[in-house]
Amino acid sequence: MHALDKTDKHLLNELQENNRVTAEELGRKYNLSTSAVQRRLKRFRTDNIIEADIAVIASEVSGTTLHFVVEVSLELGNSSVIEGFKKLMLSCPDVSQCFYVAGVYDFILCVQTKDMAAYEVFSKKYFMDNKQVKQYYTHVVLNTVKKRYGVRL
Repeated sequence: MHALDKTDKHLLNELQENNRVTAEELGRKYNLSTSAVQRRLKRFRTDNIIEADIAVIASEVSGTTLHFVVEVSLELGNSSVIEGFKKLMLSCPDVSQCFYVAGVYDFILCVQTKDMAAYEVFSKKYFMDNKQVKQYYTHVVLNTVKKRYGVRL
């Protein structure tokens, strides 16, 4: 992977805030030609520096207005159980993020559902009826204070 220079970092920081900004606008702001910006953007995508160009949809539009942070402990910590749970979470559309962590719990999940009844169905299927899950603790999100998708370079 190509090392990032100062200009690359500026461009990437801008794109993380607004990926609809044009190459022409970026060029003006950072004293580059439009084609120079386009070459850098192409390299960012080719080298997987930019992993995805996505649209972030409002929860109200999708109908998934309830958000939960769930801590999960598994019965056994062996690799096959861990990998099995990872695979299960990858297949679950209600899980927006899944982190395998060190500490008291094995996983931290971000879960979104349309209502509490849907979360109850989810928790029964993936936690209560899963013999590999020792315990889980659910935090109901009351308000999202900060939501950021990028990283500072």
